[in-house]
Amino acid sequence: MFLYFLQKKNFLNNDPHYLHNKLVENQQKKADSFYKDFLCTLFFQGIAKPENERSSEVNEILSKVPYLKGSLFSYHYVEEMYGSKIQIGDAAFEKLFKFFEMYQWHLDERPLREDDEINPDVLGYIFEKYINQRQMGAYYTKDDITDYISKATIIPLVFEKVEKSCNISFKSNNILWHLLRDDPNRYIYPGTRKGIELSLPPEILISSASTHRHTKWNKLAPEVYALPGESWREVIIRRQEYEVVRKKIENGAICCVDDFITNNLDLRQFAQDIIENCENPELLRAFYEALATISVLDPTCGSGAFLFTALNILEPLYEACLDRMQSFLNEFNVLDKEHIAEAYVDFRKILTQVKEHPNRRYFVLKSIMLNNLFGVDIMEEAVEICKLRLYLKLVAQLEYINDIEPLPDIDFNIRAGNTLVGFANYDELKRALSSQFDFDNTLELIERKAETVDQKYQEFRRIQTQHIVASGTYNQVKSELRKNLNDLVTEVDCYLAEQYRMGLSKDKQNFQIWSKTHRPFHWFAEFYSIMKRGGFDVIIGNPPYVEYNKVKTEYTLLKKSFQTESCGNLYAFVMERNELLLSTQGRSGMIIPHSAFCTDRMEPIIKLFQKRPFWISTYSIRPAKLFAGVDQRLAIYILGSSDQPQQYMTKYHCWNEDFRPFLFQNLHYFSILNYSFENSYPKVSSLLEESIWKKIRKHKPISLSFSGNTLIYYHNAPRYWIRAMTFPPYFWNERGGEKISSHLKALRFANETDAAIAAAVLNSSLFFWWFILLSNCRDLTSREIERFPLEIANIEPKYRESLVHIMDRLMEDYQKHAIRKEAQYKATGKVIYDEYYPRHSKHIINEIDQILAQHYHFTDEELDFIVNYEIKYRMGRDKEGD
Repeated sequence: MFLYFLQKKNFLNNDPHYLHNKLVENQQKKADSFYKDFLCTLFFQGIAKPENERSSEVNEILSKVPYLKGSLFSYHYVEEMYGSKIQIGDAAFEKLFKFFEMYQWHLDERPLREDDEINPDVLGYIFEKYINQRQMGAYYTKDDITDYISKATIIPLVFEKVEKSCNISFKSNNILWHLLRDDPNRYIYPGTRKGIELSLPPEILISSASTHRHTKWNKLAPEVYALPGESWREVIIRRQEYEVVRKKIENGAICCVDDFITNNLDLRQFAQDIIENCENPELLRAFYEALATISVLDPTCGSGAFLFTALNILEPLYEACLDRMQSFLNEFNVLDKEHIAEAYVDFRKILTQVKEHPNRRYFVLKSIMLNNLFGVDIMEEAVEICKLRLYLKLVAQLEYINDIEPLPDIDFNIRAGNTLVGFANYDELKRALSSQFDFDNTLELIERKAETVDQKYQEFRRIQTQHIVASGTYNQVKSELRKNLNDLVTEVDCYLAEQYRMGLSKDKQNFQIWSKTHRPFHWFAEFYSIMKRGGFDVIIGNPPYVEYNKVKTEYTLLKKSFQTESCGNLYAFVMERNELLLSTQGRSGMIIPHSAFCTDRMEPIIKLFQKRPFWISTYSIRPAKLFAGVDQRLAIYILGSSDQPQQYMTKYHCWNEDFRPFLFQNLHYFSILNYSFENSYPKVSSLLEESIWKKIRKHKPISLSFSGNTLIYYHNAPRYWIRAMTFPPYFWNERGGEKISSHLKALRFANETDAAIAAAVLNSSLFFWWFILLSNCRDLTSREIERFPLEIANIEPKYRESLVHIMDRLMEDYQKHAIRKEAQYKATGKVIYDEYYPRHSKHIINEIDQILAQHYHFTDEELDFIVNYEIKYRMGRDKEGD
């Protein structure tokens, strides 16, 4: 595939059909010899060597092909072991080339418009679809997700590095912050600003005293005011949030990089503008140094979606630095011609290096790939495709065959291995060796070997910066590096194997089986320099969502090696491993299941997050979802680097697919630092919700009212409604006859009055808000019910009587709109049951909320919020609600 992209750009002997033509040419000489006589020659004697190092025979066979170097054209271990025995008939290539010819191959970044078009980005998408998503827990991560996570971690880290070197530029009154205050809208996303220049229609501008009666707010707003699908209510909220952020900017309240995350401002544009308007060469130096040294890791990189986004974020900042360096030189040359040679020596050196490459963009991309990007994945295929895509990105910058220079070798940046199995640092290794008599000496010897490996790696990196290197020198250094590293890793593998089972390292056959299944990866050895200086600057990614008990047969983690072991899911282990791999001043961001922050099972993760500042946004699966075709409620977390206590959440986002382009532009974070709920970070997102929270939390929990033998029933898997009844809904199946559905749970109360009041409360919009705020938004568990703040005995008699009466009407209305349905299941056969639709009874549920509002002393505005909470999605897009 790589070669197909190359030949379509005439990089193989100026022939867009090079491979097919060489196949025909070879067949005329000898049948079924294309693989042996041509392809192996092309890979290992041609592309892997400079033209002047190839034999005349090889040059005659291949014609003019470039020297690309890179691991793609090295011997694979399968070829090393079985090379002489491998036979591939010409028919295989005939079919392959015929298949490839069905597509248009584009070695560039153009958007694909036709089904028969292919560009390098397609490879990642194909790979993510190819692997077993259910088994591996890996999903294709769209660009908007990778972009948001990457820019919210990488750019803040760059700023912090710069601030350490050039602190004076970051004082609150510095010109750097004037850029923000002089033009606030430049850094507020267009999706947030939509329609703000227009005055609202008179009928929409009503006093807050009557908001709960204003049904027009629930109608769809015209396109001139609204983003796709927005109601007037949503438009008003968005405009209010815009005004708050704009006033913060104008008042100078946003004066640090974390404020950009909290207020969801365009930090990428801000960084670009600072560099382009930089008048201080020291500040420019600090930016370039930060860019050149930042280390970005995806520990479960797959085919490289996050690494590519990191590349795209860093590239324009590199470019801006180079532009500004040139400007400094140009200005100095005009003003002081006598001292040209002495001025900005470092700038001149960098710009000279740029000129040694085919073009500036090639230099920038190559620099980022070698200096900034690091990835690990357990699947070798993923790692190969990731590297392939990076190589294609580089080659795409070239216009002519003579421009092609050897590709950088990123084998030691993008690695295959198991992120969770192996020693992250020397402390872990030391604990493993502590049972041995002379472990201090052993540890010292291992560290010396690791230093030797690193010295060889640094030599290899220096070679990478050179324009052309003899293949012999390159291969020798790489071979020595690989041998030293393999020797070190094999030795450390033995120590790890002994932790799994005494004597395993000496049992050659089982040791090899263990190595193959567990794929140990020792971070302190594989990335010695980075781990030696404290760890990676940035860790991003989308870890696998797989229950550990489903993969134990493939590999087993060491007992008690993870504090998150009780969480029972691989993504939790990856998050914990990140803590060991991340620098103390580093930043991290990942997308994981939302339940990580709101379930008792995930308590270790929740405690883990209390060590750093965090920003967490959460996302529903209806009506739209982040991962197409995957019912996974998700959260995106950003971990900060300061020791200041900061905890921010967003609301639980629901959206229609046409709103997706504006979703991440409209995140609104709210501080929950002073909120307390065991094993859940409340998804409070406004001062209004904070007020409601404080008012209801003054009351004792409803669990104090649990007693007796009067039952009510609730459905434990709600969507947009909580369904609670004073009677058991009809349910019948072939196996068990008429019975209570397994999805129904019961609560006990002392009498029918208390039971009816409790059922009314569970059906309320207030309780639905409470459920969404604190739960995983999928399962209604006893935890959320038991802790709901409402001691029934303390409700005033007039409210008790009203709630009982309303509940009777609600049950009648539920029955009135119920539909009896049939279904067929393998386990139980035919099933007949009653389905209930609370949205038809919303007017009655509103009455319950009005009574509860009086009990809790809500304002009209607070009642309006509860009655209309997520009303667009609860009532259906074509329903206006009440």
